[in-house]
Amino acid sequence: MTGNCRPEELLIGVVAELIGRVRHVAVGALSPIPAAAALLGARRHDGMRVSILNSRRHSFFTDGGRELFDCAGQGRIDAFFLSGGQIDGAGNVNLVAIGDYAAPKARFSGSFGSAYLYYVVPKVILFRLEHTRRTLVEQVDFVSAPGTSAPGVYRPGGPHALVTNLCVFHFDKTAGRFTLASLHPGVTLEEVRDRTGFTFAAPDVVPTTAEPSEADLALMRGPVAQDLAETYPAFAAEVLGWRAPAGETVP
Repeated sequence: MTGNCRPEELLIGVVAELIGRVRHVAVGALSPIPAAAALLGARRHDGMRVSILNSRRHSFFTDGGRELFDCAGQGRIDAFFLSGGQIDGAGNVNLVAIGDYAAPKARFSGSFGSAYLYYVVPKVILFRLEHTRRTLVEQVDFVSAPGTSAPGVYRPGGPHALVTNLCVFHFDKTAGRFTLASLHPGVTLEEVRDRTGFTFAAPDVVPTTAEPSEADLALMRGPVAQDLAETYPAFAAEVLGWRAPAGETVP
């Protein structure tokens, strides 16, 4: 990775590419990188709507999650993001517990609306910054949100990709498994295989994840960071280097 691009900026660029040109992308809580990627996408594509939970400037929801779920159920959200304590090779997500459900080793915050959104949002991007065998497992201990459904089940939504701090996986809907799409600069295939608990297919020559252009970096560090500062001021300042002009406060 070049010295001009921070690791977080690489991921913002990657996620923005995966979002592509859509009508409406929604971002949940505790998601500064997906939120920045969505805002970058909106700067690239006129008319793209971004809804960020807990934002006043970038959300038309007035009743939080309930309105988001209703909007998704009507088919009016095109892209969303999920993560989990565990994610497996079939796209299943665990947001509940590690180990036996009755006597778990660890408890997480819970599934909330993950299963529902996984079914109805067409492009769900999974995102995990810790790429290890304890987080990316062969089979999750508890299925909060299933990656695939039985034939005949109405399901317009599902996993589109998995982005980590090491690489990008695309989801092969035919095989029902993740396939390696690219390696971040400086990362090897052997490193990814060693640190991934599930098996995955890979091309003979694995592409290197493209770094953001200078134009995109300028957007991230300028107007995107300024917009992001409303919801994630520390991230905007510490990662993207945004500083409010003298006499102004966070928008």
